[in-house]
Amino acid sequence: MEEQVELVGRAFVEHYYHLFDTDRSSLASLYHQSSMLTFEGQKLQGGDNICSKINQLPFDKCHHLISTIDSQPSSFAGGIVVFVSGSLRLAEEDHPLRFSQMFHLIPTPQGSFYVQNDIFRLNYG
Repeated sequence: MEEQVELVGRAFVEHYYHLFDTDRSSLASLYHQSSMLTFEGQKLQGGDNICSKINQLPFDKCHHLISTIDSQPSSFAGGIVVFVSGSLRLAEEDHPLRFSQMFHLIPTPQGSFYVQNDIFRLNYG
């Protein structure tokens, strides 16, 4: 079970950041209307609001470099909590930005997962 949780967490992270870096608008399929995002302290709810925020970020091109991925089963049956740390490289910046992000993944009846909770923070200092 633990190995499966790790595999799902890693596969999700690879998929999520690939979409973010290459086609941000396609992230909409990963969120539902009940989904919540806290982005640098700003709280948003609903897939439409979350995707609007992500698509309006003030940069066009970026590349995520993942350092760590930690996954645990959640108390929601079949749910998975994923914690990610890494660097975000923007085309117009000389130095990468360190970040941390947490996802709470909930299984769907179709056998995939959606993001119920998403918390993102840049790490300064």
